Amino acid sequence: VQLQASGGGTVQAGASLRLSCTSSRRTSSNNAVAWFRQAPGKEREFVATISWNGDTTVTADSVKGRFIISRDRAKYTVYLQMNSLSPEDAGIYYCASAYKSYAGRRTTDYAYWGQGTLVTVSS
Repeated sequence: VQLQASGGGTVQAGASLRLSCTSSRRTSSNNAVAWFRQAPGKEREFVATISWNGDTTVTADSVKGRFIISRDRAKYTVYLQMNSLSPEDAGIYYCASAYKSYAGRRTTDYAYWGQGTLVTVSS
């Protein structure tokens, strides 16, 4: 399974971005997918995850109410809508796919990783 993350860019604080994560294989639509992010000098942190059919989503407290994860299984794509961005949200955003239909917040829950897309937020 190959994952392609896209949609990053440079925005001002308060702006919005939508990230996309597209899978190369149809079978990945049966797996949970998550977004993680990593700022320079910091560990990779969980942002959000969505179950195989979208009926369950979990969002980190730091982005709850601002970020929304969703998926379009027909397009093998998972989205991360990011609103009210702040400089603290800056970093490389990675999408990851699990072997299973539901997965958690740990990086070890996910077997396949995309290359990441850079988000920069200026104050």
